[in-house]
Amino acid sequence: VYDTVRQIPHQRVTTYGHIAKLIGMPRYSRHVGQALKFLPPSTTPPIPWHRVISSSGAISSRGPGTDGAQRQKDALEAEGIEVTEGRTGDFRVNLGRWGWFPTSVGGEDEDGEGEEDAEGEDEEEEGDEEEE
Repeated sequence: VYDTVRQIPHQRVTTYGHIAKLIGMPRYSRHVGQALKFLPPSTTPPIPWHRVISSSGAISSRGPGTDGAQRQKDALEAEGIEVTEGRTGDFRVNLGRWGWFPTSVGGEDEDGEGEEDAEGEDEEEEGDEEEE
């Protein structure tokens, strides 16, 4: 998971489900979220956990009274990625514009620009991403 997340280019995002597909475990997006959630902040080289979001383009809330979604929004905006606020107050990223969806990593299709086909993707639950 970590090696694959490290390959997400600056100013790009991808989804938990797409990382799961890239590592050969397409139905384990929640596990990807858990791996990032428990990532020690001192990991070297750094892992850009903030570049992994839900398949809907939303930054998941980490629950009442937490600031994880705000920290992820701030980190993405610091890279130049546009984050908008949805109707329900959630933060969103346009996957069609900012998405990175290669068919493999370390291979020929590393650009992987554009939105992925989310058919059959196992959606993660809220709070499955990194909270440093």
